[in-house]
Order: sequence, then C-alpha cells, then structure tokens
Amino acid sequence: MNLLLDYDNFFLPAQDLESAKEFYGNQLGLETKFDFSDKGMIAFKIGKNEPAIILSTVQHNKPTIWFTVDDVKTTCEYLKEKGVVFLSEPFEIMTGLAVEFNDPFGNKLGITDYSKSIKV
Repeated sequence: MNLLLDYDNFFLPAQDLESAKEFYGNQLGLETKFDFSDKGMIAFKIGKNEPAIILSTVQHNKPTIWFTVDDVKTTCEYLKEKGVVFLSEPFEIMTGLAVEFNDPFGNKLGITDYSKSIKV
C-alpha cells in the first residue's frame, strides 16, 4: 500500500520574513509562490515543482516535511494502528486537512490532503 503520494511542502522556521524574502527571493533568486506574511508564512517555488519551501514564523519551530495523501483521516487511523503517534488531531488548512508526527529520530513529518480542492 502506497500511502504517501508525493512531497507536499518543506517547512522551515523563520524569525523574520523580510530577511527570508531577501535571502530566498533576492539572493537565491527563487520566485514567490505565495506571500501570507500577515499569517506568518511565505512560500518559494523550486523550479516547476508543486512542492515549495515555506518559511513560517508561527507553526513550524523546526524543519518539517509534509507529504500528500488521498485522505488524512483514513491515513491517520491506518498509521495509528502501525504505532505512529501524532502531535495533534487532524486540523484544517486552506486546502484540506493536515496532521504532523515525529519519526523515531525527532524529525517532524506531516501528511496533508487536498480535500477542499475541486476534484475533476
């Protein structure tokens, strides 16, 4: 069973989004994917890939990788049965649901779905 479909986003902590814009936008030359500075985050595109680097002042206090899944709630229940301990219950984000957990080494991972997106 292939639960993790693809990378979603790579979250990095940032204390100052203006400095993040300067470094990632001006120095590295990455294009802004979205700028929600008023909500504490800004995202930068990497080439033509859908996943982005998201700098956050609020939600992520350490680097975090999110993966896409078909359905967060179903995948969460399946992973719980396998012994994965989640940091919270699934929560709403702009595009669907998400939930995070740590691997055995303390690395933060998450799963997300696009349940709020229109499916064709």
